[in-house]
Amino acid sequence: MRHAEITGWGKCVPPAVMTNDDLATFVDTSDEWIRTRSGIERRHYSHVTTCEMARVAAEHALAAAGRTAEDLDLIVFGSTTPDEIIPNTASKLKNQLGASNAAAFDLNAACASFLYGLSVATDMVRAGTARTALVIGAERASWLMDWTRRESAVLFGDAAGAVVVEAAEGETGLVASRLGCVPDTRHTLHMPNWGHGFDRFTDNRVHLSLRFEGREIFRHAVRAMTEACQDVLRAGGRTEGDVDLFVPHQANMRILNLVADKLGIPSDRVMVCIQEYGNTSAASIPVALCDALEAGRVKPEALVLTTVFGAGLVWGAGLIRWGSRVEPLSRSDAELPPCDKSALEIMGPSIEYYLGSLPKPLRGRGTPK
Repeated sequence: MRHAEITGWGKCVPPAVMTNDDLATFVDTSDEWIRTRSGIERRHYSHVTTCEMARVAAEHALAAAGRTAEDLDLIVFGSTTPDEIIPNTASKLKNQLGASNAAAFDLNAACASFLYGLSVATDMVRAGTARTALVIGAERASWLMDWTRRESAVLFGDAAGAVVVEAAEGETGLVASRLGCVPDTRHTLHMPNWGHGFDRFTDNRVHLSLRFEGREIFRHAVRAMTEACQDVLRAGGRTEGDVDLFVPHQANMRILNLVADKLGIPSDRVMVCIQEYGNTSAASIPVALCDALEAGRVKPEALVLTTVFGAGLVWGAGLIRWGSRVEPLSRSDAELPPCDKSALEIMGPSIEYYLGSLPKPLRGRGTPK
């Protein structure tokens, strides 16, 4: 039977860091309030576009797989914050990489976009429609933040992650997956005035404001992620005890700990990096997977369980049988252009737009250009 092995991996995390203390200079919050409720200590904000972060992550993934962009015949770009809607951002990335032979499309399943994309790419490789695919999860969520809403504004960060998936023999890659959507829960996490469903011919000033019902999301997320993991383990003929590493969506420390506890997976087999990045939405799982590989936590032939939830409320779980290689075949020197601004300076215009004034550390310096 034909399978789809993950042969390359890469990430891109922008250098500008916004700490909890930085946020407290203009949001009604504190380091203790954020850490105790989410586990987040800092997040990274991008000075470049979503596609630029994706390009860097993709270059590293291709190098790790020992492939060039011309080897690709499929690019799946998972994001809720693409550079453009028309044309799709996947085609922009295709051109930047020089992937002349690749089909390219965007996929929006909110935070679950990467896992949904990996499932689609895997099925296409298994079916013979594609042979070598690049799957991206990239997000510039900072661009959407409403700084008057601390319940959501403190949670999100920017990043990109990518994997290369190739046709292979033997049980490897995403061997089982379960995807779904909780009915009648779209209202719990949504962005009004973002898309074609609102009247653009109005004099009213449009604010992008992420609406977030934390308690209801928490309840649905824990149940959906736990049940999805149990289902996907059964589908793969495995049990929780067979899992070598659990890589959950890095959205909230309490959620991922509770899901791990319900599954009976001990903490030393759970990948946690939310304290450094916050919730990077579609990039969360591939970035966490890259960190796990860098830390030596993914062994050859390891069984990796992953799960995610996001706006919709969509959810998913995947069971990955890792291949024999955990080291890159090659390394890329791709990196973002230099950033000469702090995270506060990058977000200064956005903060002033929502709050009417600059944060304390920037006052007297004018609006950052």
